[in-house]
Amino acid sequence: MTVPRLGEAAIVVATILGAAFGTGLLLIITGALRRPVRDTAKADWWQRVCGRLPAEWNQRRLVAALLVGVTAGALTRWPVAAVLTTAALLTLPGLLGPDRAAARRTERMEALALWTEMLRDTLSAAAGLEQAVLSAADIAPAAVQRELRTLVASIRSGQPLPAALRTFADEVDDPLADVVVAALVTAAERQGGQLGALLGELADSVREQVAMRQRIDAGRASIRTGVRVTVTVTLAMAVGLTVFNRPYLNPFNTVAGQLVLGVVGVLFAASFTWLTAIGRLEEPVRLLGSTPAKTAHATGRTR
Repeated sequence: MTVPRLGEAAIVVATILGAAFGTGLLLIITGALRRPVRDTAKADWWQRVCGRLPAEWNQRRLVAALLVGVTAGALTRWPVAAVLTTAALLTLPGLLGPDRAAARRTERMEALALWTEMLRDTLSAAAGLEQAVLSAADIAPAAVQRELRTLVASIRSGQPLPAALRTFADEVDDPLADVVVAALVTAAERQGGQLGALLGELADSVREQVAMRQRIDAGRASIRTGVRVTVTVTLAMAVGLTVFNRPYLNPFNTVAGQLVLGVVGVLFAASFTWLTAIGRLEEPVRLLGSTPAKTAHATGRTR
């Protein structure tokens, strides 16, 4: 049985159609991210769609991935290669690069522990809890400095301390910050005693969790290293065969070869996704929910 081969004209047409499809998809995503939507139902639907996209998938990265994918498809004359190259450029940098999100999370945890200790030390010399919060914010760690400046501005503008602290917890968006803020809010509303000792215990607890998080990150680093080696070797082999031994890949010039290449690409993508899921750490649920003011502000901003 003879396997049908892709003719030159069919390959060019398929590449052009793939480029047109990718351009249309890019325009749809750009419109969803940039244009205001007046219909509430549509706005919620688009918000859910855009929320599922990774934060690093900005317009520049989408355009670059699309252009490189189209170029790869034109050079290899494989429509599937264009799709796989575009998907690889969008996903592999986050997979192969350093885990910046985990590093920021650990840095923020250390900053919260240091800020809690500052509050404990400042509380004994300050006139009250509010004054201690204002004084500790002046020498706050860099990881939470922006949020603490907003907290100080809210207090000085006349906002009650409990409400300002809850807004601070929403901006930090960290379960450990919720624990510290809950203790401070309770003390501010009920004039709880022994707050200094409680803050000291909270700081010790946060530092223990930081140490545990660092041990977990060290274990996850070995998994990420294995993923990098696997992906690098696979890509190097594919590029090497394409550049130095192209006749070996001639079976992929057929329609059946393109289907097989697509299946292989999907299998590799599934395996890489599974390897990434192994090293992902689920974050604990926050103790405090978002304040109504912040929720209303976010809703109004998306409309």
